[in-house]
Amino acid sequence: MVDRRGKLALFIDGIKLNATAKALGFEIDYKKLLEVFKERGILLRAFYYTTVMDDLEYCAVRPLVDWLDYNGYMVVTKPIKEFVDDGGRRKFKTNMDIDLVVGAMETADHADEIVLFSGDGSLSPLIAALQRRGVRASLFPRPRANHP
Repeated sequence: MVDRRGKLALFIDGIKLNATAKALGFEIDYKKLLEVFKERGILLRAFYYTTVMDDLEYCAVRPLVDWLDYNGYMVVTKPIKEFVDDGGRRKFKTNMDIDLVVGAMETADHADEIVLFSGDGSLSPLIAALQRRGVRASLFPRPRANHP
């Protein structure tokens, strides 16, 4: 018997999604998230993108990253970049949008559906690009329309 469910992949912008969940006052059940999508189709891979502070003895996101890696997620990390702005203030760069976009575009040839989880609408152009390639693509949470 042929499995007629589509092949799908999840892409999670961990930094933005967790910040949004925290701001809205809820926690994400990553185990349940995998279960739901495994029932929905043939889950090719669930990617979780985040930055980590490698130079610190303890990084707050490390226990989550380790748990996700052990429980079926493909965790993609890179070190947080620290810099000093023009005003002499110490700043941190924690963006992984480009990494996620490249990963999704590379996966598009193998998936029927790609679901992106982020905390803002910055990945909306990626959704459009995936759809032009014939991939069903969606972004959660959906960005709100700007109202004056």
